[in-house]
Amino acid sequence: MANSLINETSPYLLQHANNPVNWYGWNDTTLAIAKKENKMLLISVGYAACHWCHVMEHESFENEEVASVMNENYVCIKVDREERPDVDQIYMNAAYLINGNGGWPLNALAMPDGKPFFAGTYFPKDNWIQLLTYFADIYKNEKNKLQVQAENVAKGIRDIEHIPRNPDPVSFGKGDLEEMFLSFQKRIDAERGGTKGAMKFPMPSIWEYLLQYHYFTSNKDALQSVEVTLNNMANGGIYDQVGGGFSRYATDSKWHAPHFEKMLYDNGQLVSLYSHAFQLTKNPLYKKVVYETLEFVNRELSSPEGGFYSSLDADSEGEEGKFYVWTREEIGNILQNDQNLYFDLYGITSQGNWEHNKNIPDINFGEEQLAEKYGFTEIEFAKKIAALNKKLFAVREKRIRPATDDKILTAWNALMAKGFIDAYKAFGEEDFLNSARRNLNFLIARLCTKDNSLFRNYKNGKASIFGFLDDYAFLISALIEFYQVSFEEAYLQKARQLTEYVQAHFFDEETGMFLYTDDQHSDLIARKMELTDNVIPSSNSEMAKNLFLLSQYFESKIFEGQSIQLIKNVFADIKKNLNYYSNWAQALLFQVFPPNEIAIVGKDWKEKSAHFYKIYFPGNIYSGGESEDSLSLLKDKLIPGKTMIYVCRNKACGMPVEEVDEAIKQIKSGNHMSI
Repeated sequence: MANSLINETSPYLLQHANNPVNWYGWNDTTLAIAKKENKMLLISVGYAACHWCHVMEHESFENEEVASVMNENYVCIKVDREERPDVDQIYMNAAYLINGNGGWPLNALAMPDGKPFFAGTYFPKDNWIQLLTYFADIYKNEKNKLQVQAENVAKGIRDIEHIPRNPDPVSFGKGDLEEMFLSFQKRIDAERGGTKGAMKFPMPSIWEYLLQYHYFTSNKDALQSVEVTLNNMANGGIYDQVGGGFSRYATDSKWHAPHFEKMLYDNGQLVSLYSHAFQLTKNPLYKKVVYETLEFVNRELSSPEGGFYSSLDADSEGEEGKFYVWTREEIGNILQNDQNLYFDLYGITSQGNWEHNKNIPDINFGEEQLAEKYGFTEIEFAKKIAALNKKLFAVREKRIRPATDDKILTAWNALMAKGFIDAYKAFGEEDFLNSARRNLNFLIARLCTKDNSLFRNYKNGKASIFGFLDDYAFLISALIEFYQVSFEEAYLQKARQLTEYVQAHFFDEETGMFLYTDDQHSDLIARKMELTDNVIPSSNSEMAKNLFLLSQYFESKIFEGQSIQLIKNVFADIKKNLNYYSNWAQALLFQVFPPNEIAIVGKDWKEKSAHFYKIYFPGNIYSGGESEDSLSLLKDKLIPGKTMIYVCRNKACGMPVEEVDEAIKQIKSGNHMSI
């Protein structure tokens, strides 16, 4: 007998629809049942690509004995953290308050009103039964103890990440940026890249900031740290050398052994990062990574309607990484006479470089400089390796694939659309631009309502969850970026309309920050603020960037003032901990180094703008087209029969020019630029 999850659309929830546990989804009906029956809530949070979530399901949630204890004493709720990050955030904070750590699967026990008194992560079957029985007994005999604990935890949750308004004037300067870098530099792994530590996450926002910091200051150490990181990731096992795309993180310090799940948000941000790094360095490795990753996304994470799916599972056939790893013998049988070249390059051994005598192809474990040894030019060698990987890929495609989480999330789709836009700028491929356009049009048509509110999720023609701040923030960002390469003002106007909705329903007047949930759709014990930048930048930091950019396009002092206030509120944290405030630091750069406003007006705007896009110019804001439209940046700039380029800063423009090279000279001669 299926439980009520059979009516959900989330692949993760549907995985549990035939468990003997009487699971419910998170909704008002479920919460009403708990109050009516006076039962505790058991809230179990995970996601489709989570390995240990699957383990706990198999050990406990598929077990009749365990299910009996759960069903008798609790109203059991399954939550897909990717669909409901607001729920995840509340109970993850509870886990940190109670235990000092968190993770997934996340399992919380709460009073019928949703206030948690206990939270933890993975539990083996016997421990889980013992835990559930223990709290069931206390609830029956000493409920007041749990009630007191729940009230204390709920208060702690409300207090976490609540930032007061900073009323004092703050001066942002170059000295602050240098101080931030010198402090963060101590955390960088100079040999392998990334930050020091046994597990390595890509953290694209950090390296994006350091690229920008290098651009504005010419700090060579900042650029070197980015290049070392990108080179080691691109050559390591975290990158799928055979099929393209990045795994979520490496379990070691050398980027070798990944946790094999592939997430859309990682790959979207990394495409942007490698595209930007190529603009600056022209390293062909970065171009290869971008093209292969986008090919992977088009092939494995794209829906027919124009959306992008969320992730690929880490497991297949019940084993983590089985789809991606090889024995030396398997590779030898496929590549025959070319096997030794492949073994040398990717560190393939009989003993294996991973578990169970299996190998993860990893150039960092092999020998990178092999072209001369095998008698190839560099170009010939690259083509040869691509051909060999194509052979392995064809065999791998016959294996049983990891499951695809085919729900479509607004925020993650926007990050991927932005990746396609950044790749278009760096490489000029029209297909990249078309993919971004198709995705943004899909999001606007399917997930945006007439009143400019958003839905978060989409699957099987259905959108059911109201959007959160990150959905708005990243879609606004992608729309602004798309305007800057298309000069189609409708996309910019849509970004402004969504921002106005955010102002009306997410803005907290008291603090000057944005709350994570819409005031019309908040059903939790607390409305939280998302502040720190992690594997995905925080929605507040992204809004700080969006508001500044929109203030330039629409000459809005309100938007600009809000952006500055957001930064002021966390400025002390940005200075102390760049590791978790790197997207905030990018917003800060707008204040320290006012951007150039580049207007390209006339019929040849596309040809001329392409020259700018190929250069790494993080300090440029673009507008233009064949008409002046309604933007003040374009007012009185159209000269019939010519395509003129205007380089402006702080609303003051230099001499208009027709030649791109002349405009670039104006940009480089700016007194705050150091290229």
